[in-house]
Amino acid sequence: MDPVPDPGTDVALYVHWPYCARICPYCDFNVVRDRGRAVEQAALVQAILADMEAQAALTGPRRLASIFFGGGTPSLMAPEAVAAVIARARILFPPRGEIEITLEANPTDAEAARFTALSDAGVNRLSMGVQALDDAALDFLGRNHSADEARRAVAVAARAFPRLSIDLIYARPDQTIDGWRAELTEALAMGFEHVSPYQLTIEPTTAFGRAVARDAWSPPDEDRAAALYETTRTVLETAGFDAYEVSNHALGVAARSSHNLHVWRGGDYLGLGPGAHGRLTLDGARTATVAHKGIGAYVAGVAAGAPWSERETQSPRDAVEEKVLLGLRTVEGVALADLAALGRTEAAEPLAGLIADGFLSVEAGRVSTASAGRPVLDGVLRALLT
Repeated sequence: MDPVPDPGTDVALYVHWPYCARICPYCDFNVVRDRGRAVEQAALVQAILADMEAQAALTGPRRLASIFFGGGTPSLMAPEAVAAVIARARILFPPRGEIEITLEANPTDAEAARFTALSDAGVNRLSMGVQALDDAALDFLGRNHSADEARRAVAVAARAFPRLSIDLIYARPDQTIDGWRAELTEALAMGFEHVSPYQLTIEPTTAFGRAVARDAWSPPDEDRAAALYETTRTVLETAGFDAYEVSNHALGVAARSSHNLHVWRGGDYLGLGPGAHGRLTLDGARTATVAHKGIGAYVAGVAAGAPWSERETQSPRDAVEEKVLLGLRTVEGVALADLAALGRTEAAEPLAGLIADGFLSVEAGRVSTASAGRPVLDGVLRALLT
């Protein structure tokens, strides 16, 4: 196993843009409708820039590891606003060289028309929320694009950005194995080097959650969901993709998301924008931050010098436990020393049993999740840490 890079003192930036053209029925993120909000959005951009300045004063001199624009739908963000955030970040946290700058996008014709401008603004990696390549599935998922519109947007994106990632949702009601295999195969033929397939999760506070609660429809049973998961793994592995994280597959090491890896390795990152989470080392202690969720509350909080609704100094144990929770999602795993800090050793339960049963593996002083453990990772983590 190759040495795992240490994120060191470098910081990444997560920028949350909460606006969406429509709210998808499965979404439980912090989002609002993008209608008649030009004045509010201009104020939010200025608040994000001011928040970045204030957090830079707290952290002291750092180097920039990466930037990730998430949401919401940041492809609705004005390209000049994206450029302003990137430029300010480079001044406050001078990078060591070229860095990954990712922006999430919806594949509508309208947003595809902005791709060149977003590339010119400094974005070099586009994460496309295609979600499905079947019109009936897209309609069920509440998406505002068709499969053909997505195909056109991908073609535009391929000309504008050097790196492309696609998000797809599986375990939809009545989804067949053959249908899912065909969607994955088509996505690979489009030239994506990074694929993030997510199993449809039913959150109780969403429209889907309410529909399932009243028996309007039901998600696939465990056996069908497991079969779809295996199909995902088989198709992508056959095409040369490695599952470097439970829900993320890359065509080679260079195609992996460096921003996500920085976070999963326990690196510091600023959370900017309404409801954004951050992790910073302040005064020698790992600190968890959560920004005010409401847009108005966030803007007002930044102006008042109080952008966070929560700021918690993590105990050394909590910080290590979080590192284990994130690290075991990746092929890199975690150091045995981290588990030892939690009182877990190879020779004793529960770690010994999880290794013996084939859910976890040990190599070169690191523990990682084995193939058998990935489909049941939540249960593995509960057994390991409870």
